[in-house]
Amino acid sequence: MARAWMDRRNPRPMVVVSVEGLSKAYGRHRAVDDVSFEVQDREVLGLLGPNGSGKTTILRILTGYLQPSAGTVRIDGIDVVRDGRAARARIGYVPENAPLYGHMRVNEFLDFMGRLHGLPEAALRRGMAEARRRLALDAVAETPIGRLSRGYRQRVAIAQAVLHGPRLLILDEPTNGLDPRQVIELRGLLRDMARDCAVLVTSHILAEMERVADRVAILLDGRLLTVQRIGQRRQRIGLRLRAPAAQAAAVAQALGAVPGLLGLAAEPEAEPGLAAWRLEAEDAAAAGRIAARLHGLGLASLEPLDAPSDLETLFLRLTASKAIH
Repeated sequence: MARAWMDRRNPRPMVVVSVEGLSKAYGRHRAVDDVSFEVQDREVLGLLGPNGSGKTTILRILTGYLQPSAGTVRIDGIDVVRDGRAARARIGYVPENAPLYGHMRVNEFLDFMGRLHGLPEAALRRGMAEARRRLALDAVAETPIGRLSRGYRQRVAIAQAVLHGPRLLILDEPTNGLDPRQVIELRGLLRDMARDCAVLVTSHILAEMERVADRVAILLDGRLLTVQRIGQRRQRIGLRLRAPAAQAAAVAQALGAVPGLLGLAAEPEAEPGLAAWRLEAEDAAAAGRIAARLHGLGLASLEPLDAPSDLETLFLRLTASKAIH
């Protein structure tokens, strides 16, 4: 029998998803090649990679739409191949462009999906009420889905996925087609969902991963390159220096002994008589030391640059051998 909504009375294993040596081959082509990772309870793990990296194939194997060529996948300790029905009962899935019945009202659709999950009547009513509350759907409960905005349709798709209190919520490119406000709202919804279950999300948008994920798994050509905890690495800061060309030597000497200065490169300067450099500081404290040193000597002007985040830097470094489209 399906669990009631987010029942916390029973002990919960810490590892919700265990993927070991997962491969999927189509002839000689390996769409997924020996991938292993875990998703912990109440964690958001992001799958990140360019088109063709294997993200969607992995999701389809986890949800039982595809059989793996090798390896094992367990949901809550249940093998998705040997006992697929029991494993799927523990999953809530929101595919990219989730199919919804536009002629149905929101309540009708949730009722229909809950019955497909086999929820008893009382559990279904509780699940529907809780899903509507958490996803702010009460105001549109009797509205046909086809009349809803893209943002509300995405909320309905998530609501049907969590009706039965899954241990794992899977979302494939959930921010596609949403406007900025809807994207911001969805971030909050995902973090709220992660209070009760593990969340596995794919996205092409690195900034979104940094805002919602606890860890990110970077894929390329079907291979897992790394699993990185968000915020684990220090944030480097880009800076630009300008000074009279006659003081170039003094600037270089002044910066030579500043701890945390990672790089200093000359840049072309449009204005005659001026010199410019691009710097990289290892963190905000190092940037402050650089600014204080220059200010104390009465040298140069300093301005911050819009630099790529640590996740962007890591992603570009790991995928440097492949053009991304």
